[in-house]
Amino acid sequence: MIKAIAIDDEPLALKVITALCERSENISLQKTFTQPGEALQYLRKFPTDLIFCDIHMPSITGINLVKSLEQNTMVIFTTAYSEYAAVSYELNAIDYLLKPINQKRFTQAVTKAQEYFDYLNNKDAHAEKYIFIRADFSLIKILVTDILYIEGLADYLKIYIKDRKTIVARMPMKDMMEKLKSTDFIRVHRSYILPFNKIESVRGNTIFIGDKEFPIGKTYADDFFTKYTE
Repeated sequence: MIKAIAIDDEPLALKVITALCERSENISLQKTFTQPGEALQYLRKFPTDLIFCDIHMPSITGINLVKSLEQNTMVIFTTAYSEYAAVSYELNAIDYLLKPINQKRFTQAVTKAQEYFDYLNNKDAHAEKYIFIRADFSLIKILVTDILYIEGLADYLKIYIKDRKTIVARMPMKDMMEKLKSTDFIRVHRSYILPFNKIESVRGNTIFIGDKEFPIGKTYADDFFTKYTE
């Protein structure tokens, strides 16, 4: 069960969040606050898993409140203003809910929070391995076994996934390799990360996966051929 609090200067908005949480099996709403300062004092004494936080508040914005948090806490922003989506993304928010919030959209956000909570706490050991990527102002869950290949593009990368839309994320290749934490993937070029089990053949310095061809960069050749011939 995820322990949560809600912060909003409008009491009616807090009643809506409370009602939505009561219909959710995954969320235990501990307290609600109309004063952000009181919420911060509470958080210093009582660690919380998730915060529902409004953005437009008179004393302090939700953005600045989240920036001031002393612990890593999942955040779902709630606001009537869509222009803050990019900022919420930069603050690693779980989701961004536009008011008025309906049950379906709330459930989607809570499901993301639950999946990420389980991921961080390793509670679902029997599930297939997956990673979380931030893209399109959201947190996206990806099964590692569904990754076809990853292509690097300057500060961005494209994740090609089986039977799913390609995901474009702002993330360096080095960080992606660390996130995968798997011997099943290898970087073969400054622009490509490939899954070992999907490599069909290698000819010279070219790797073939289906109808795709991938060059093996000079910097990565020794490491690749050492692992590939083991």
